[in-house]
Amino acid sequence: MRLVVALTGASGVYLGVRFLEVLKEHKVETHLLLSRQAEDLIREEMGISPEKVRGLADFAYNEGDWKAPVASGSFLHQGMVVIPCSMKTLAGIAQGYAENLILRAADVTLKERRPLILVPRETPLSALHLENMLKLARLGVIIAPPVPAFYHRPRSIEDMVDFFLGRILNLLGIPNRLNRPWPHSSGL
Repeated sequence: MRLVVALTGASGVYLGVRFLEVLKEHKVETHLLLSRQAEDLIREEMGISPEKVRGLADFAYNEGDWKAPVASGSFLHQGMVVIPCSMKTLAGIAQGYAENLILRAADVTLKERRPLILVPRETPLSALHLENMLKLARLGVIIAPPVPAFYHRPRSIEDMVDFFLGRILNLLGIPNRLNRPWPHSSGL
């Protein structure tokens, strides 16, 4: 399996970094796209270098690399995940404004009818944010905000993140053990 993964300038880059680690554990070939803002947030929020994050991927491209294979519909992959997805990126995708490689790769993913999953990190949401999300959802884009679940009784932030990432893997058809299905007992 081959996936395109983009990290953009929204708080929560840990989600994207952990997603890359999980994909590596599942032997998924990853093509990573980092925005300049994501690079800044990796340094700020995680205290690590963007080069270390690039090292988690099989291939990495900067957002200005228009010759990257992910810019073309002839590059076969099984989906793209933008995690975290800034509202700027979400709006660019919604408008077909492919000004950088991240937006171009999302545009290509849409036109080729491949799965596109956006993990927006913003709260509260404005009407404009919601309109852009609705427009994309109507085009088949999966909008998956990182909303924590509690029925699995998480003991740490890592438990909550991994459970959420398990949901993303499920959406992509990747078997995993990161989350448990809702219990069917009558005790809840």
